[in-house]
Amino acid sequence: MLDYSNKTVLVTGGASGIGRAATLAFARQGASVQVIELNDSAWPALQEELKDLEGNANLHTCDVSDQQAVVALFNKIGRVDVLINNAGVAHVGKVTNTPEADFERLFRVNVKGVYNCMYAAIPLMQQQGGGVILNMSSIAAYVGLPDRFAYSMTKGAVSAMTISAARDYLADKIRVNSISPARVHTPFVDGFIAKNYPGKEAEMFEKLSHSQPIGRMGKPEEIANLALYLCSDEASFITGTDYPIDGGFIKLNT
Repeated sequence: MLDYSNKTVLVTGGASGIGRAATLAFARQGASVQVIELNDSAWPALQEELKDLEGNANLHTCDVSDQQAVVALFNKIGRVDVLINNAGVAHVGKVTNTPEADFERLFRVNVKGVYNCMYAAIPLMQQQGGGVILNMSSIAAYVGLPDRFAYSMTKGAVSAMTISAARDYLADKIRVNSISPARVHTPFVDGFIAKNYPGKEAEMFEKLSHSQPIGRMGKPEEIANLALYLCSDEASFITGTDYPIDGGFIKLNT
């Protein structure tokens, strides 16, 4: 079950947060994981955890918003059985206090980055006779989160791109799905709270945790485990679908 031996799994943003958990999860199942990061600061610590796992991982520094660099890197890697489009950035703001530069930055990474990686991976998958793409969306694509205008815009785009690509490449045996997490406790979340709510870190952590009806934030490993299943041969009948993993946020909040 969930055997990734002899499979190449590419994870963008794969050295930290949810991406890091995915890298470890796929490596445990025997995959050769190709990690794309903008910088390598988190790589040494991750390497330590990878030492005793069945699979292996390699780091590639690349900006996913640079199409030419992405295509060159994917072609160099040569084979992509699974693409996890996880790299992304966030922003706090409404329409009227979102600067154009921030709007464009989020679009460049969260939307164009996903497009660039699919653009580079799909021809390789067509040559191989198939593959799996999993895009990281968010509950922000479904519900109106306060002060998340630009971020929500990008995740709505990711959901639409997922459905469109899934339809377009059915005949190529390429499955395309997405995951929509609610809040997940990562170092990014801790940094986000510290930056935007100085002096109120504990209060805001509790507030954000309890916005999920289940009473806590998700764990990166829980998201990674869902990714592990959706990209496996056992999930071969699943395509064009988004999977909320949200502690009941979408359906149970009143």
